Amino acid sequence: MVDFERYSRQILYKNIGQQGQAQLLKQHVLIIGMGALGTHLAESLVRTGVGEITIVDRDYIEFSNLQRQTLFTEQDASSYMPKVVAANNHLKAIRSDVVIHQHIAHVDARFLELHATQIDLILDATDNFETRQLINDFAYLNKVPWIYGGVVQSTYVEAPFIPGETPCFNCLVPNIPTINMTCDTVGVIQPAVTMTTSLQMRDALKIILDAELSPKLTYGDLWEGTHHSFGFAKMSRSTCPTCGENPTYPYLHATSRDYATLCGRDTVQYQNNNITQEILESFLIRNHINYQSNPYMIRFKYKEHQIVSFKGGRMLIHGMTNPNEAKTLINQLFG
Repeated sequence: MVDFERYSRQILYKNIGQQGQAQLLKQHVLIIGMGALGTHLAESLVRTGVGEITIVDRDYIEFSNLQRQTLFTEQDASSYMPKVVAANNHLKAIRSDVVIHQHIAHVDARFLELHATQIDLILDATDNFETRQLINDFAYLNKVPWIYGGVVQSTYVEAPFIPGETPCFNCLVPNIPTINMTCDTVGVIQPAVTMTTSLQMRDALKIILDAELSPKLTYGDLWEGTHHSFGFAKMSRSTCPTCGENPTYPYLHATSRDYATLCGRDTVQYQNNNITQEILESFLIRNHINYQSNPYMIRFKYKEHQIVSFKGGRMLIHGMTNPNEAKTLINQLFG
């Protein structure tokens, strides 16, 4: 039973109404990334009344996140809480009847195959084009709409992609304003985050409610006061590997790597499914290496590099960006 009184002010809005509110409850939305954009989007979806949400992120909370990642607290940062775990706790405190699926994971093709085939909408809250290309391939193969969002410094960019109706992200890439910097290298201000997610939520509501939507790429600089928007319906390419005449979806078939540099994080991610938390903890004790742990991760230092290990054999090696250096460090550590 929907508590329509809870959403009374939203129901009064002529483009939603009681029927639209009931439609929101039936939706299952996937948010990829639980940083600045992801936390804003998740809270907005929960407060709006979306019935089911899947959240995924591979990282944990640090104090530098608190300036813009609105679901998190100092206690979360002090506890090195995984972002999706803290987000789940805070979202359930906002609305207890929402169904949330949380995943501390790196998003790859396998993850999407396992967790995104029954999704109604995908919201991009990532910080790198490689993952967006993967989302784009998966979305067009499975005919799932998705909404791109990017933010850095005081700039924002957003666009909705609807398989079968709009050109895809690949077709648009040459026309997207270059955002090859990251929050971790040049910073970001909160109003630019809010602007990005407001645009994403607007289009999300239109897609969910089957409202009229004229897809546009929107970008601007909040500090400078510039704002631009243009349609891209005619930008499709027949040779596009994702939405062209003979799609091959290359990013879904890309070879997975054991080592990957995290965009702007001065961190390399290493994956080894054979290293369980139990094996790692035993190794650290045997070699007299100090460590801290919680139910989700183990943290320790080796050669001045902080290493964080999650269940499933995924590690974040901080203080380096070269995968080869990370490989050497892991070989020195484990032999």
